[in-house]
Amino acid sequence: MKVFKYPTKAHWSALLTRPVMSEKDLENVVSPILDAVKRDGDAALKQFTSQFDKVTISAFAVSEKEIQEAESTLDERLKAAIRQAAENIRKFHQAQRENPIKVETMKGVECWRKSVPIDKVGIYIPGGTAPLFSTVLMLAIPAVEAGCKEIVLCSPPSGNGKLHPAIIYAATFSGVSKLFKVGGAQAIAAMAYGTPSIPRVFKIFGPGNQYVTAAKQLVTRDGTAIDMPAGPSEVAVLADETANPHFIAADLLSQAEHGADSQVILVTTSSSVIERVVTTIDEQLVKLPRKEIAIKALENSRVFLLSDEEACIELLNEYAPEHLILSISNADEVAEKITNAGSVFLGHFTPESVGDYASGTNHTLPTNGWARSFSGVSLDSFFKKITFQKLSREGLQNIGETVEVMAEAEGLEAHKQAVSIRLKWIKAEEQ
Repeated sequence: MKVFKYPTKAHWSALLTRPVMSEKDLENVVSPILDAVKRDGDAALKQFTSQFDKVTISAFAVSEKEIQEAESTLDERLKAAIRQAAENIRKFHQAQRENPIKVETMKGVECWRKSVPIDKVGIYIPGGTAPLFSTVLMLAIPAVEAGCKEIVLCSPPSGNGKLHPAIIYAATFSGVSKLFKVGGAQAIAAMAYGTPSIPRVFKIFGPGNQYVTAAKQLVTRDGTAIDMPAGPSEVAVLADETANPHFIAADLLSQAEHGADSQVILVTTSSSVIERVVTTIDEQLVKLPRKEIAIKALENSRVFLLSDEEACIELLNEYAPEHLILSISNADEVAEKITNAGSVFLGHFTPESVGDYASGTNHTLPTNGWARSFSGVSLDSFFKKITFQKLSREGLQNIGETVEVMAEAEGLEAHKQAVSIRLKWIKAEEQ
């Protein structure tokens, strides 16, 4: 990790750059994949699965036999952990449900908004170097709670041509409608455009590598909604002298092991904290099974030594991390000053891992600075909001002149007449 001591604000932006490919380079790779799937359907999916996943797939749908095998072979302790995490996630997201509130903006003019579930949603679950079955829970459970009619899941197959049993178990336990063995940008294309095997959906959820993220952003041009731009994982830690260097090192490495393009950031006002954490990272790193991946991620990572707490908060808000850990004595106070972050973890005993798995909050979060303008996935993400209005005769009479004057000023005579004709009819009927 590179250490930067007291950098000036003018240099912050450059120092906080993420390790991402250029949009043009990504689009040049991803666009032909999307076009091929859109044009050739399943044939293109089979070709790309063979090319990228090194496996031949005859049928993309996960069979009932595979579902039963996953149920019977998965470790009972893991199944119990999945069920416990699911309960917490469901409880947290159920609490987000909103009831319609009717507002009478003026006498006889009633307005309200209603949450209507999106009929068909797609869930992308990364496979690759780690089967992220926890993401299944994070996306399927709120989709079910929202009332989505069809939930389609795509995930890349492993070398044996199957999905990891934990992904299958988590999906069936959560209520996923259909599971498919296809990954990468081609899976996003399949869900966006539909193929003979994989149905088209209206909104796609889920994290992924830079190619998956690019694919998600590109399909929005053709009318498919996405949750957010969610790419390589990242974490920032704000630490003071009360922090335990072993805790911080573990938190930083927990994100670094996600992928070579992940990034971790440590921010502090204490040089001794930096020394202790860096030493501890080296000690913990050698014991990790995924140390080679973590080492590459650490090459993209940064340590900032700043003059005071306010400067630390300002830098973190500029970085807008996906995950932010406040390993400081006054975490509750500082948390109120955080304006840009996907999810915040307060205190020395709140590792980011609990949010990744089982605390109940959603771990599908904005990365690459998108936390400045995007929220993480919530129950609301699976709804569309429809507004309603209802006017009585009295209501139209009360608001009519306002609409007529505004429509006339904009030169939209038909808009004005839609009100004027009704008002004349009401007046004639009352005489």
